[in-house]
Amino acid sequence: MTAPLRMGVIGIDHRHIYTMAGHMQAAGAELAGWWTDGTPGTLDGFVRRFPEAPRVAAMDALLDDPGIDLILTAAVPCDRPAIALRAMAAGKDVMSDKPGCLTLDQLAALRAEVARTGRIWSVDFSERFEVPSVTAAAELVAEGAIGRVIQTIGLGPHRLNRPSRPDWFFDPARNGGILTDIGSHQIDQFLVFGGLSTAEITLASTANRANPGDPAFRDFGQVALKAPGIDGYVRLDWFTPDGLPTWGDGRLFLLGTEGTIELRKYVDAGRSDRSDTLILTNGTRCETIDARDAGLPYFARLIDDIRNRTETAMPQEHPFNVMEMAIRAQAMADAAD
Repeated sequence: MTAPLRMGVIGIDHRHIYTMAGHMQAAGAELAGWWTDGTPGTLDGFVRRFPEAPRVAAMDALLDDPGIDLILTAAVPCDRPAIALRAMAAGKDVMSDKPGCLTLDQLAALRAEVARTGRIWSVDFSERFEVPSVTAAAELVAEGAIGRVIQTIGLGPHRLNRPSRPDWFFDPARNGGILTDIGSHQIDQFLVFGGLSTAEITLASTANRANPGDPAFRDFGQVALKAPGIDGYVRLDWFTPDGLPTWGDGRLFLLGTEGTIELRKYVDAGRSDRSDTLILTNGTRCETIDARDAGLPYFARLIDDIRNRTETAMPQEHPFNVMEMAIRAQAMADAAD
């Protein structure tokens, strides 16, 4: 029997670490230990979910452990690239929460370290990798159910939850800004469903509509994308109302030459609290599909990639290209602000 892949966690500052580690465990990985700086608000929730994993005194205890294959990080976003670089230099592969980096200089350093070490630098774009309906949509598109995709519209609303947000959340120098952060999800999906490696950014803008006490914070953002034969539009915001039974009514619309797909990822607002509703229309079908059981293949594939040095979870160039586009979109919006 193959021994389970062992992973360590460095930085638990964002709640995404709960699902990153949890899905890896469900795929067969073992959480060997974790370290984080101080006492972030996520601490109690992490310990409750992973009581069997020891907290080590310093991150070097994980980096120096030859039995650990993978480092997960959901540290403060500005700290994630340095953690990834140290991990790769220590011979570990890396799964980072998004955004995986905030600047082009950080991105260049990550590219260089991957080239130097041959390690895997993966980013968990959770609005794709942790959403079964996106798995189902990808399968339908691959089967030709809607023909060639010619437009995507990605909506990424989020609940602000101001009382629970740490100071770094409101500082774009530490979190990257709305386009680098949550915009990376939507850029990822545009590239994947368009079968693209990169695209042109034709519009990028942000605004602070309702948080004057945090003048550097942007609570609204939009991006338009273009490549040969396909266009994309992204809308992002921090305005999810309290009446919605989840953190955001995230949706993805795919327009194809022979049909359409709509994903109501987290809730079917006004109709059902159920997640992962997929609506398909084409020349012969017009139906609503419960896609909750479509699976989350990214995590098991990443384990296989670590063992076999393959790229089945996603091509190594993909997270580099997504983050470069997100950073450039943010810079374009900042320059016009």
